[in-house]
Amino acid sequence: KGLHGCYSKLQNQRAGVNQQIIKQMRMRAGAENLLKATNNNKVREMVGLELSYVNSNLQLLMEELEALNSSVDVYQSPQEMSNIPLIPLGLKETKEVDFSVAFKDFILEHYSEDGNDYEDEIADLMDLRQACRTPARSEAGMELLAKYYNTLPLMESRFFTPNRQSGLFFTWYDSFTGVPLCQQNISLEKASVLFNMAALFTQIGTRSNRQTLTGLDQAVTSFQKAAGVLNHLRDTFTHIPSYDLSPAMLAMLSSMMLAQAQECLFERSVLPGIRNHFLSLLRMAQEAAKVSDIYDQVHQSMVQTPIKDNVPLFWSSMCQVKTNHYRSLAHYFLATALLDHQLGPNDDEDQQEKTLSQVYDSLPEGRSPLDLLKKREERRLIGKAHLRRAVMSHEEALRVHGLCRHLKKLDVLEEILQASLERSKDKFSANDNKDEFTDYMEAPDIISKTEHSAHPELPSNTKVKVKDFFQRLGPLSFFNAKQRWTAPRSLRLVPKDGELGFTLKGEPPVQVVSLNPSCAAAVNGLKEGDYIVAVGDIDCKGMSVSQVIGLLKDVGEEGVDLRVVSLMDGNASMHTKSATYCGLPKTYSMICLAYDQEDKSAKGGKVTKKPSFLSWGLKNRLKSASTLSLPSAEYSSTLPWNKTCTTFPGSSSFNDSSLY
Repeated sequence: KGLHGCYSKLQNQRAGVNQQIIKQMRMRAGAENLLKATNNNKVREMVGLELSYVNSNLQLLMEELEALNSSVDVYQSPQEMSNIPLIPLGLKETKEVDFSVAFKDFILEHYSEDGNDYEDEIADLMDLRQACRTPARSEAGMELLAKYYNTLPLMESRFFTPNRQSGLFFTWYDSFTGVPLCQQNISLEKASVLFNMAALFTQIGTRSNRQTLTGLDQAVTSFQKAAGVLNHLRDTFTHIPSYDLSPAMLAMLSSMMLAQAQECLFERSVLPGIRNHFLSLLRMAQEAAKVSDIYDQVHQSMVQTPIKDNVPLFWSSMCQVKTNHYRSLAHYFLATALLDHQLGPNDDEDQQEKTLSQVYDSLPEGRSPLDLLKKREERRLIGKAHLRRAVMSHEEALRVHGLCRHLKKLDVLEEILQASLERSKDKFSANDNKDEFTDYMEAPDIISKTEHSAHPELPSNTKVKVKDFFQRLGPLSFFNAKQRWTAPRSLRLVPKDGELGFTLKGEPPVQVVSLNPSCAAAVNGLKEGDYIVAVGDIDCKGMSVSQVIGLLKDVGEEGVDLRVVSLMDGNASMHTKSATYCGLPKTYSMICLAYDQEDKSAKGGKVTKKPSFLSWGLKNRLKSASTLSLPSAEYSSTLPWNKTCTTFPGSSSFNDSSLY
């Protein structure tokens, strides 16, 4: 409850900043127009002064929005007191939308029904959209967004056509600039809801307890799903004129989420402890190098145009910090393997040589992996070189950290970086020989490698069946915005000698075929191709042939009122199932016919008991959518080495067993 309060407060602050940005942008537009329209120097001077004031305000508001985007501590799990913070995405803000007037008018105009009869359905839809503005940071919140997202195609089919303006305006604010985008195009609504689904996955990921394997698994899955949704968004909606929905930005965001997933996979591998074993340490060095490389790639994409103009400095600084931090860990692990372990008589020399050769592209001065394994002094020199690079990377991480005011607020991050630096320095001092004056060896780069690679994962709830709020309008495959229907006509149906004079076909709605032009129904206005939408007071748009026949077979000599509609453009679609009303009192036959293009029997004017309608196929069916621990912030000694392995040499000033 407290966490949700923090989220709500943060969202309210973002909404407030967005409103202020709109106000300042309107003032700026007005001032710029006035500058173009006047030649009066005094007026131009005053407007120029006002314009500089407005631009200053806009700059401050952008910085405030960036600060809100950098409030990662709000989204972290309460247990996250000894992990490097992760970056979540904030939800896009939107204005309320009132569907009432537009939908009621469309229902009356297009479907010829009273829109007021659908007030409950419209209210339910608006309630769902309103709830999606502040979803819970949980699976329930994700299901809510997925439900609305999968409702949008149904809503689009019912009420949106390419040749008619809907009269509805969807307004969404850019996550990074606060600039509003207002469109009648429902694609903006779909894309923005998808973005918020991805954002919610990132917030669930950052909220996971990364001190447990279960929490880390949840974090990995959440970030992979966020990346999957962002990739789907980039591939599906390519022309949304919003900065945060641009292909370049979405690609960067997806890669950032995969980097965080890879970081959590690394944390998962070290959580039980890293064995103080030569091969284990080499493997972890390459795993750490992999995380470093991925964050370096993300940072490189952040500093490219046009992304660099609006990405928060906090984000790019955090990527730089993590690039250097995990690179230093890689060098530290490799240095530890070389300095603390010597090739013994019982060791597998071939395996160690092969593994070590896969860590480096090349060794300095023609040295070979076998030299390092067999020569103790060579191991010491190159181990020290790795420690030097570890110290340099730690210092660079701390330097970048100190330059970003938002990063400096994260005490836990500084503690972890400082603890890592001190550990590397102490390790270097323990292996340093003060008499050496020619030790200038440069440690080679470490080849990054991982056994568990993060990958985008599209969640199944992006395509799920949902309830059609407006199913009372009739089957969506027929009663949609693209199909134009005549207004319902009422006519009297009176059987003659137990026969109605026509055949029904379809599921649903049922269609009149093989109409006898001399029957009473035809005389009263029934036409071949009409669709029956009501029998008496009973709505039958959603009924099958057998159900409608069930209503008609009990009609007495007094008859019954029918309501029928016809398609206005094109030939009426015909169904593949028919039912013929027979002359025998209160009986009827069902004939299920398969579509056959070769059988094209002509229609007869007379009612037959087994008519052939094989050439009238219906295809427009609605398709359903798918034990060496790393240093903690406290730098405590509560996370020991795996007890079955040799421990690192200790130090009275710090716990050398903390590796992360």
